[in-house]
Amino acid sequence: MSQMNQTWITEFLLLGLSDDSQTQLLLFVLFLVIYLVTVLGNLLLITLVLTDSQLHTPMYFFLCNLSTADLFFSTSIVPQALFNLSRRKVISFIGCAAQILLFLLFGCTECALLAVMSYDRYLAICDPMHYPLIMTWRVCGYMALGCWTTGILVSLVDTTFTLRLPYQGDNRIAHFFCEPPAMLALASADIHSAETALFLMGVVILLAPLSLILVSYGSILMTVIRMKTTSGRLKAFSTCGSHLLVVILFYGSGIISYMTPKSAKLLGKLVSMFYSVITPMLNPLIYSLKNKDVKKALRGVSIKRLFVKL
Repeated sequence: MSQMNQTWITEFLLLGLSDDSQTQLLLFVLFLVIYLVTVLGNLLLITLVLTDSQLHTPMYFFLCNLSTADLFFSTSIVPQALFNLSRRKVISFIGCAAQILLFLLFGCTECALLAVMSYDRYLAICDPMHYPLIMTWRVCGYMALGCWTTGILVSLVDTTFTLRLPYQGDNRIAHFFCEPPAMLALASADIHSAETALFLMGVVILLAPLSLILVSYGSILMTVIRMKTTSGRLKAFSTCGSHLLVVILFYGSGIISYMTPKSAKLLGKLVSMFYSVITPMLNPLIYSLKNKDVKKALRGVSIKRLFVKL
């Protein structure tokens, strides 16, 4: 499968998470179940937000965008991983390039959306009087557009710096999908500029939004502490708890992968699997299980379907 040193690589061999056939079978079943739950959970959440008028608020508008990003984020990785677990672990250079571009686009968009959602919660709790005046549908639309635009720009920069390097010789990627840090290990040239670009883009799309999130939640915490009623505190914590949990899971694993690119290979694979495969499945579960409005909308849909059948 390896190419000669003088020839350009036209396909890559994804080594995956394990060489053991039984382990691969277990991983196939696990990935398939996770992907099905991810697709169904996010589609359900998107449907509820679009169809239930009670969920037509800025918070759920951004949540709908987040579920859309999660759905495509997982789809850009898991189906190919399932194919590689069941058949040949080969992906073409063009297929690898497309996977890098798409998963970075949707992953980076999710980073930006989580930051915008934290700002939305900050305004709702710390400045409720001006919240309706600031978070108009026009502003929300511009914010969402900005998130998707940021995802496109960052993904283009990372993909360009990763793929412009020559790849000759070894074509074995020590990963279960095409990810820039794993790809750079195979480059046949100096990767310093590419690593620098990835690190800077990590600062833009990971550390900068995380800083905004920390500032927002710092202000929220101070506001909650000053609340006189226990019910008000509990309502504020329940509103922000789901979002904060998602932030910790996604940003924590993303920072380990992209801000510390020289981590151990096994650790890198496990961390990547967490934020690229598991987190998109957890997001709709976290928001639906901890959110009264979503659970109410879900019950309403069930009741409507019951009456339709009758």
